[in-house]
Amino acid sequence: MNKKFALVLAMVMVASLMLASCGSKPSESAPAEGSTPAEGSTPAPVVEQVKLKVATGGTSGTYYGYGGVVANVINSKVESLELNVQSTGASKANIFLIADKEADIAVVQNDVMDYAYKGTDLFAADGAVTSFSTIGALYAETCQVVSTGDIKTIADLKGKRVSIGDAGSGVEFNALHILEAYGISKDDIKVNNLSFGDSAAAIKDGKIDAFFCTAGDPTTAIVELSTTNQINLLSVGDAEAKALIEKYPFYTQLVIPANSYKGVEEDVSTVAVKATFIVSNDVSEQVVYEFTKALFENKADIAAGHAKGEKLDPAYAVTGISVPFHPGATKYYKEVGVL
Repeated sequence: MNKKFALVLAMVMVASLMLASCGSKPSESAPAEGSTPAEGSTPAPVVEQVKLKVATGGTSGTYYGYGGVVANVINSKVESLELNVQSTGASKANIFLIADKEADIAVVQNDVMDYAYKGTDLFAADGAVTSFSTIGALYAETCQVVSTGDIKTIADLKGKRVSIGDAGSGVEFNALHILEAYGISKDDIKVNNLSFGDSAAAIKDGKIDAFFCTAGDPTTAIVELSTTNQINLLSVGDAEAKALIEKYPFYTQLVIPANSYKGVEEDVSTVAVKATFIVSNDVSEQVVYEFTKALFENKADIAAGHAKGEKLDPAYAVTGISVPFHPGATKYYKEVGVL
């Protein structure tokens, strides 16, 4: 082999080695499949997502609409949570769904959850259910007493035809509690068990004299009734309200503003229960903390999607609650100074 040929061969071999070396180097912007991060680099964090089933109410009710907005907002803001909303039979059904592990979070009335936790009233036949804790109260559900004619006070209901809500409903127990505060028993009135809409229709037809309605005010059934009939909205007196709250701590006092209904031109004092988020005791402290924090820190977005979101307030959330708070909720409320 002459020197000239050997030199050319050597140059070819060096060039081949250089090309092989360049071809085998993985791109810095796109690591080869199956490769590990280079020493000193920080891999993207992997977020473990927790899926939670949220029990609400009927598709035409406030619970369902409100729960849907909360779920959409939190899902978009908190990468670690995925909330899936379910339409249900509302408060009592929701408590059983949590007990049966078919839901993780639910919206309920705070009086109904009190009955469940103690095994009284609505849950007297079923016994106590204690597999849930409180996250926080959301907004007021007002106890409203509507009458016509000369019935101007709750004391005037004695001997009258009164609808106290569907049989076995939370409304029925609210009605009986309020009547009790005035010394009136179920036997002292002519009981009718009607829904809000049916109660309004019965007033129009002269079949009843008054009805109880526990719902966020202004309530559609009463609004529509007041446009065609002159109504009275009866006050719960201060002394009676205080006696109620002392005996049943889930009640709070509330004022229905004047002109909430046509013809009702003065403020009306009454009592209210609260729509409340509860959660299974099986859900971890960290998950409930993240949910609670996200709920209140995203109030503006929730309020933009549902009017009741305006009522979100940590101080309001912890009052009128008789069932223990979940440790995750307690952690948040202590951070913001309301517990």
